[in-house]
Amino acid sequence: MIEEILVNVTPQETRVAVLEQGVVQELHIERTSSLGLVGNIYKGEVVRVLPGMQSAFVEIGLPRAAFLHVADLLEFDADQHKPIQELLYEGQPLLVQVVKEPIGSKGARLTTQISIAGRFLVYLPQQRHIGVSQRIEDESEREALRTRLLSLLPEGASGGYIIRTLAETATDAELLADLEYLYKAWANIQEASRNAKPRSLIHQDLNLPLRVLRDFLCDETSRIAVDSRETYQKMCDFAQRYAKGMLDRIEHYPGQRPLFDLYGVEAEIEKALSRKVELQSGGYLIFDQTEALTTVDVNTGSFVGHRTLSDTIFKTNLEAAQTIARQLRLRNLGGIIIIDFIDMEDEIHRTAVLEELRKAVARDRVRTSIHGFSGLGLVEMTRKRTRESLAHILCEPCSCCGGRGELKTAQTVCYEILREVLRISRQFDAREYRVLASQKVIDLFLDEESQALAMLSDFIGKPVSLQAETQYGQENYDIVLM
Repeated sequence: MIEEILVNVTPQETRVAVLEQGVVQELHIERTSSLGLVGNIYKGEVVRVLPGMQSAFVEIGLPRAAFLHVADLLEFDADQHKPIQELLYEGQPLLVQVVKEPIGSKGARLTTQISIAGRFLVYLPQQRHIGVSQRIEDESEREALRTRLLSLLPEGASGGYIIRTLAETATDAELLADLEYLYKAWANIQEASRNAKPRSLIHQDLNLPLRVLRDFLCDETSRIAVDSRETYQKMCDFAQRYAKGMLDRIEHYPGQRPLFDLYGVEAEIEKALSRKVELQSGGYLIFDQTEALTTVDVNTGSFVGHRTLSDTIFKTNLEAAQTIARQLRLRNLGGIIIIDFIDMEDEIHRTAVLEELRKAVARDRVRTSIHGFSGLGLVEMTRKRTRESLAHILCEPCSCCGGRGELKTAQTVCYEILREVLRISRQFDAREYRVLASQKVIDLFLDEESQALAMLSDFIGKPVSLQAETQYGQENYDIVLM
């Protein structure tokens, strides 16, 4: 499938869009004020060991302490069952690497099993095994790659390796250059860690444009368009050293029209932030994201089909399966995902929809697992949570509704105010009670609820005045004692 990568650079942020057949599939954002942490290596300091959770909190110089589980310790051996309190102590300096970004109120996730990513290989300096990417399924090909790497390793070389998918088409010279880069990076990390103070950064991963060249580029990538000449030059320099075969695919986009506008990426971002996603057939999806899980509801909408009801439902579900897989990548939704397809009685239809979903998520760079239909007819799946979702990066909870997605009606707020005035009148003896509220609430008091306000004023024996505040949200109000 033909793939294009667009890189939009401003002083404040860099955005990368991955397109397949002209359709946006992925979006990555890196802001200057909050650069990504995954892959960074720190000299940390253990500040708290929690035997009950078999984990520890480690300070690495971030606002929140990072989290380290016993299974992520290099010294941990599942067969020996050594508890974490025998492996770590408070105040201990520790070389750690971030494997998961801080998400919400949770700190970063750490490991002491250091890995350094190259273009074709991942170097594991403290381990000894040679692994192969799970995407390479043929066992004979996996063994051939292991044998080839062993023949290229310098005499006396230590450490372990993971062979990435791109290594299938790499030349011996490219693999040797990758090894040289990885050995040099590890030597620099060791040198820096010896002299560094605890809670300091030792090694920072590549920035987003260069990670694109290292991690995203493949034979199917037809071109990379970059709208910044400076970034274009840096990417060319990096490609010259590590991916010469891709150098001619990197292009500078000099046009006046914004790159993301030209390819419709801005419109796709707006759709990805919407709760409702329209299907071409006339059906639609509803996405609801919570902290624990994401639910997706499939509806036929205006699609009535041309044959039977079961055929209409089947076609809607097939299209929904493709769209859901794309939206999960675009929105970067992780964790537990529950999909409520429209009920299908035909088992063949259910199997076909499930297979379509599996096929659609197969190209996802993030590990995804589909568990099939549950007893309630819902599809359960998981997608590894590696970073904040698109909505969490670009949005914040509504200051009016507090993230609920709904507001109390003006009538509900009116009745709350009436109860509050009554409560306050029993506590404080004032000459007058003045209600400050939004224009919509005040208008309701002057019209439909004017009688209720007059009755309250008579009951407490004091006047109740109204004042509209343009800055107030619909749920906000104050009662001032005059």
